Amino acid sequence: MIFDMLQPPSTLDEAVDRLQLILTPEEQLQIAVLKQDDLINLHFSLGLEIRNAFGLHSAESKLLKVCGTDQADGASMVILEALWVRLCDTY
Repeated sequence: MIFDMLQPPSTLDEAVDRLQLILTPEEQLQIAVLKQDDLINLHFSLGLEIRNAFGLHSAESKLLKVCGTDQADGASMVILEALWVRLCDTY
């Protein structure tokens, strides 16, 4: 289990699950109350952390391919939107 956490997620669900593990309930609520168009404001904060921690700059990234893009920026936005949808359903 710990070793799995050290590896980048390979699916969108794994990425969102991982984010929910590391984000505090307060941070999750802050994301949930955002309007979808405002998620872009997370590009240089949480989006940057996602790109770096999840290995989205690697052309071999399974997660990059799952997100349907070959660009780290686009993939991090897909992940942020998936997180937002799940959080909106939760809160």
